[in-house]
Amino acid sequence: MKEEIIEQIKKEALDDHIPIIMDESLMVMDEVVAKRNKPFERILEIGTAVGYSAICFSKFLSENGKIDTIERDGERVQKAKENVQKAGLEQKIQIYEGDAVELLPTLNDTYDMVFIDAAKGKYPIFLQEACRMLKPDGIIFADNVLYKGYVRSDYNKHKQRTAVRHLREFLAEVENPEKYHTEVLEVGDGLAIVQLKR
Repeated sequence: MKEEIIEQIKKEALDDHIPIIMDESLMVMDEVVAKRNKPFERILEIGTAVGYSAICFSKFLSENGKIDTIERDGERVQKAKENVQKAGLEQKIQIYEGDAVELLPTLNDTYDMVFIDAAKGKYPIFLQEACRMLKPDGIIFADNVLYKGYVRSDYNKHKQRTAVRHLREFLAEVENPEKYHTEVLEVGDGLAIVQLKR
């Protein structure tokens, strides 16, 4: 796939102030996936935005691999479809329009990788669903888990309080060493790399 297409999609998203995965987070994910040394058959993404990250993740796929991605904003779904087409990935990337909280329980596939980058107040729910569908050696990446540094501080202002509280709950859960092997990195706005202990 042409790098210039990806760069163009990225530039448009940034110009339109649409939040997309940061370069340094993507680089870390590249390294983690490369170490596994085998491509993914199935990827689930919660939060498509304009399709930029799904398009970037397509390089992690095996020849017949597929990405399912969920987005509730109709305009963004439309833009994501255009971008996926532009990148020539219509056969690889399936976009579901709707609220992930409602859609996730209807999915029964298993996934090698789940990427969480949607409503911060819903991360604990997304985690539960991701764990349900994760293959035994699968990996979960969750973006923006430190949320401007609020999550690990004593931040308690009203405006973002609910999101911060739920992100704290999410981190408290994934940092339980009896259930998960988790790294939380201060790249981008905080990236959690989570594997289930089986």
